[in-house]
Amino acid sequence: RLHLVTWNVGTASPPPDVTSLLQLNSLGPAMDMYVIGLQEVNSSITNFLSDLALDDPWSIFFMTVLSPLGYIKLSSIRMQGLLLLIFVKHVHLPFIQGIHTQYTRTGLYGYWGNKGGVSIRMSLYGHMICFLNCHLPAHMENTEQRLDDFEKILEMQFEGKNKPSPLDHDVLFWFGDLNFRIADYGIHFVRESINNKRYNLLWEKDQLNMAKKTEAFLKEFLEGPLQFKPTYKFDLYSDEYDTSEKKRKPAWTDRILWRVKNLCQDVSKEEEFSEEEQTISVTLNNYVSHMSYGISDHKPVTGTFGLEMKPLLLVPLVMLNPEGEWSAEHDVIIRYSTVPEFPSSAWDWIGLFKVAFKHVNDYVTFAWVEDDEISSNKDSKQVYMSAAEIPNMGGEFFLCYYSNNLQSIVGISKSFQIQPSRTSIEKDLTQEENSWMQKPDSLELHDAS
Repeated sequence: RLHLVTWNVGTASPPPDVTSLLQLNSLGPAMDMYVIGLQEVNSSITNFLSDLALDDPWSIFFMTVLSPLGYIKLSSIRMQGLLLLIFVKHVHLPFIQGIHTQYTRTGLYGYWGNKGGVSIRMSLYGHMICFLNCHLPAHMENTEQRLDDFEKILEMQFEGKNKPSPLDHDVLFWFGDLNFRIADYGIHFVRESINNKRYNLLWEKDQLNMAKKTEAFLKEFLEGPLQFKPTYKFDLYSDEYDTSEKKRKPAWTDRILWRVKNLCQDVSKEEEFSEEEQTISVTLNNYVSHMSYGISDHKPVTGTFGLEMKPLLLVPLVMLNPEGEWSAEHDVIIRYSTVPEFPSSAWDWIGLFKVAFKHVNDYVTFAWVEDDEISSNKDSKQVYMSAAEIPNMGGEFFLCYYSNNLQSIVGISKSFQIQPSRTSIEKDLTQEENSWMQKPDSLELHDAS
C-alpha cells in the first residue's frame, strides 16, 4: 500500500494539518509507504544554507507527523526547490536495499536546478523501484521544452555497476509539477466546463494526453482518470481560480503517472505466458486532488496504489535479538546472525532506537559489530553495549543492523522493553514526594485568595 503526494508548495511553510492529505483517518489498512514529492520548497540563499546544515522544515514536519505512527524516513533528496521524501513502516526495512539518489538540472541549459528532476531508487523485496519527482518548464508554448527536458531526465544514470536509468526499473513512478496545459480552448470554455464538472471535454486538449499519443517514450506510462478539477492556478487560501490581471487558464499541471516494465520482454512474441509469471503489478486505488489546502496556487494531488509482488527477498540478511533483561544497571548483550552471502564490513554497526525513531541517524547509541564483539561461532555472534550508554529512563526500543556496504538497515529486532534504572526510579519518587509536600502550600494560597 503506497500513498504518493505531489505538491507545488510555492515557497510556503507547512500547513497546520495534513491528516486528509496523508489519509491518516482512512478506515482501510495503514499505508506501508509514503512518497512525498514537493516543488518550489523555499530555496532562498538563507533558507537553503540553513537546510544544508539541518533538515528543511518540510522534512522535519513530515517526520514529526509520521514517526509516531511507526514510519521512518527511508531516504530523501533535495535540489533547490525540489524535494523528494520516502517514509516506510519499520517492518519493511530489512527488505529494502540498494537505495540511491540522483538529480538532473534542466534550468538554464542544465546549469541551474530550479527545474529538473530528483529521484530515489531501491530494491523492494527484490524488485527495482524508482520514484521520480519533476518540475518542468512553465507556460503554454513550452510543450516541446517540457518533453525534451523529461527525455533528458530519463537518460540520467544512477551510480552502480550497471548504471541503470529510470526506465530500467521494474516500476517507475513519475510525478510532480509537470506544467502541461490545456491547449486551444479559451479560458471561458475551460472554466465553464469545470463549473459543470464536464472534465472529459478538456481531456483531449490536455498537452500531456496529446503527447502520450505521439511520443514513443511516453506511451508506456499510465495515469488514472482526471476526475478532479484542474489543480492550477488558484488564488491563495481560496477555491477561486486566478483572479489577478493575468487570469491564468486552469490546467492539470500536477500529475502522477507510472510505468511497469515488461518483465517478459525477452520472451518472443510467439510464446504465450500466463499472468502468474508477471512478478509485480500496480493497481491505482485512488487519484484525487485536495481542495482544502490553500498555501500555494497549486492544489496537492495524491495517488494511492497497491503494489502486488512476488517476493524475491524472503529472509532478512540479519536477524538480531537483545539478550536477557536490559537496563542501565549493567552492560547488555546483542545476539545476531547473518545469511551466508551477507557482505559484512568492519564499519557495520547495530543501533539502539526508540520505537518512534525518525531516520537512520536517530539512534540513542550504537555498537560496532567488530570492535564490540565478545563471542562468535558459525551460527551467531554477540556484541555488547555499555551500561553507560543505555537510557536510565527505560522505555520501548528497537535494535537495527546498519550495513555499510549496502548503505541501509538490513535487520531489525522486535520491539522490547528497557527497564528504568534504580537511580531514575528513586529520582522519580523523590520528585513526587517534593511535589506532594508543596501541594498544601499551594492549596492554602488558593484558599486565601
